[in-house]
Amino acid sequence: MTEREKMLAGGPYDDGAPELLASWHQAQNLLRGYNALPSEDCAAKTKLLTELLGGIGKNAWIAAPFYADYGKNIYLGDNCEINMNCVFLDDNVIRIGDNALIAPSVQIYTAFHSTNAKERFGPARADGSRGFCRTLTAPVTIGNNVWIGGGAIILPGVTIGGDTVIGAGSVVTKDIPAGKIACGNPCRIIRDNS
Repeated sequence: MTEREKMLAGGPYDDGAPELLASWHQAQNLLRGYNALPSEDCAAKTKLLTELLGGIGKNAWIAAPFYADYGKNIYLGDNCEINMNCVFLDDNVIRIGDNALIAPSVQIYTAFHSTNAKERFGPARADGSRGFCRTLTAPVTIGNNVWIGGGAIILPGVTIGGDTVIGAGSVVTKDIPAGKIACGNPCRIIRDNS
């Protein structure tokens, strides 16, 4: 099993594996180009996003600057809007549904590490140095018609159901079902969204 296959399966993998570093560098170069494009150059932006992302729906929009790890594990639905300064650590799949609104500075993480330092770093090399830390992943799914408020953080493995609103500054640590309004740290349901 390759390190990429391990990464997408959620098992421990080596971030420093040559194939993953090559993919990461490619994504960083595409993102640098995307973030530097003139705002009105929609054709060039669409071309770069099509090359960067795993899938992009009709009329999807990402405001620069935008940051990701690999890009290829991000799938956007139709009419999805992602505002500026968002960070998507897409070491596993991030799937965002149709008509989703992602406010500025939202962070979506699919990668995490063991809390045990020995598991996180493995044995030291003969010279005492350590390589990249071992990483684990879990996918994030955001349903149709979801609005994620500014500065919210979505942690690995979370699913947010359709027609849900997540309040600004929330830290979403567990699944939030469809049709809810939720906020806080940790994010909790406060009422139905009706």
